[in-house]
Amino acid sequence: MTALSPTDLARALGTGLLSFPITHLTDDLEFDEAAYRENIGWLSQFSAAGLFAAGGTGEFFSLAPAEVEQIVRAAVEEAPDDTPIVAPAGYGTSTAAELARSAQRAGADGILLFPPYLTEAGQEGLAHHVRAVCEATDLGVILYNRANAVYSEQLVEQLAEECPNFVGFKDGVGNIEQMSRIYARLGDRLLYIGGLPTAEMFALPYLSLGLTTYSSAIFNFLPEFAASFYTAVRTGDRDTVFRALNDFVIPYCDLRNQEPGYAVSIVKAGMKVIGRPAGPVRPPLTDLDENELATLADLVKKVS
Repeated sequence: MTALSPTDLARALGTGLLSFPITHLTDDLEFDEAAYRENIGWLSQFSAAGLFAAGGTGEFFSLAPAEVEQIVRAAVEEAPDDTPIVAPAGYGTSTAAELARSAQRAGADGILLFPPYLTEAGQEGLAHHVRAVCEATDLGVILYNRANAVYSEQLVEQLAEECPNFVGFKDGVGNIEQMSRIYARLGDRLLYIGGLPTAEMFALPYLSLGLTTYSSAIFNFLPEFAASFYTAVRTGDRDTVFRALNDFVIPYCDLRNQEPGYAVSIVKAGMKVIGRPAGPVRPPLTDLDENELATLADLVKKVS
């Protein structure tokens, strides 16, 4: 059983910057547990408020359920005791519920519920999906508002009333009106997390909508830069924020946008650039080519 109640989980995650550690793979695309464990230890010295193991940047979509549990357990065992580990759940409802139970067995502190696989669903179907996962675990559950799982403010309020362990809302859509409506209805009942690709681009405007934190993929390979950027956002240091956007984040996003799926691939490329390689991405993703890798290396050098 986790040491953190759902409420304590939300409170802990809201105190600082979050990150999705990448999942280390060997050249033949097998999980490299030893390298992953070493990297969790390395990341832990930079004091993230929480880590999302096997999440989107961790290639959740390419992992088998047994691998997910193995990765989550490794993160739990290697991270400091005061660093919450949030595990993924997703795909169809029965699979998502089983992944939630698996996460609890592995010692995770919470669940990030990804959109259902492939199929579109209305609000009633999404409600059943979320309820089933919340009922499958005692862990705190964070909804990932993205793709084919976009939750109306009415549904979010309903779920907050019906599911005590629904404690967080992570936004990957970027609809300001939607976020304003949800925050106006629920206020501090939920933790709000920025979850758009390269969340630094949206961190400053989202702060006014109650999103006190976000998950930084850049933290994987530039943890000190990511942490200082977060501090500048939280303290209202707009000059530092916009200088960092111009020097690194915007050109980084331009490179990320060269190919679908590069939001993940570019992070593994960043690990290679700093001398901490994590192996290739799994298909259907593709790695950056040599020219793109050189461009990224120049960007990293500029802010290192």
